[in-house]
Amino acid sequence: MENPSAHDSPLNTNPNPNHPHTFTFDSPLPIYAMAFSSSSRSPCLALGSFVEDFNNRVDIVSFDEDALAFRSDPNLSFEHHYPPTKLMFHPKPLPGQSPSLLASSGEFLRLWRVQESSVEFVSVFNSSKSTEFCAPLTSFDWNPAEPRRVGTSSIDTTCTVWDIERGAVETQLIAHDKEVYDIAWGEAGVFASVSADGSVRMFDLRNKEHSAIIYESPRPDTPLLRLAWNKMDLRYMATILMDSNQVVILDIRSPAVPVAELQRHRASVNAVAWAPQTARHLCSAGDDGQALIWELPMVVPPEGVDPLLSYQAGAEINQLQWSASQPDWIGIAFSNKVQLLKV
Repeated sequence: MENPSAHDSPLNTNPNPNHPHTFTFDSPLPIYAMAFSSSSRSPCLALGSFVEDFNNRVDIVSFDEDALAFRSDPNLSFEHHYPPTKLMFHPKPLPGQSPSLLASSGEFLRLWRVQESSVEFVSVFNSSKSTEFCAPLTSFDWNPAEPRRVGTSSIDTTCTVWDIERGAVETQLIAHDKEVYDIAWGEAGVFASVSADGSVRMFDLRNKEHSAIIYESPRPDTPLLRLAWNKMDLRYMATILMDSNQVVILDIRSPAVPVAELQRHRASVNAVAWAPQTARHLCSAGDDGQALIWELPMVVPPEGVDPLLSYQAGAEINQLQWSASQPDWIGIAFSNKVQLLKV
């Protein structure tokens, strides 16, 4: 599958006149999965297509901050079986390190080695005892404290922790009563997950027989779709409900009752991300085409919280990421576009 916009020269330098620090990359295919490289000195993203077909692709694109232009190299594009549900670079590479590892989830977890002028397939991880059938993976998270560990979530109600150095399953847990939609690491041996059963559950690998229910949807069996754990303050998580305009903020010390419900979106929220270097900021995006940046107060007033900043995209936003290595940049994906926002 050829990418007609892939070449080595600058492209897609489209600052938004209403937001001068916004730049757009146009892809020939709809985009869903997106990840910032954690090792590049300037913004570099892996972008996964969303085509309802077996044949999909991942493109690696970079943004030149001096030229204010995206650069795309056809040698850094590769085919992917089914649309990737998530992409993520190795969380702790050395600065400027090349090559870097990229993980993707779909019907399996896969690892890829991204080099300066090529991408090589490394390995595939399949926990199914049947070689013919597998339960699709909805998401995964790479453990920043112990990068040998990657946790995956699946529609078969399980979460699986892989030791990618050994290529083996460390543990597999029946995590929920229904499909598990997202997973996030906190401490080295602690992760949490959200599910179609409407609960946030937290697991400690030192005691695999028990889990703690942090939150349950106020409407029975309303699925929770995404989970973001605040890496700067592990007391806090954010989750979103299906068909809801709210972002629910949780404090794991006070389970069951949210510490805040952010309700300024005008349609369903699809994605949420904490700021990588501050403890009280997060960004949310949704079907109203808005990306909102919030600053959580120490005490939430009765009238609620207004966003600190807002950005209006041209369509429903289905994905956002906040760059850990360049924390001034947020990426949002909608339709066949990715926009970088400088905040």
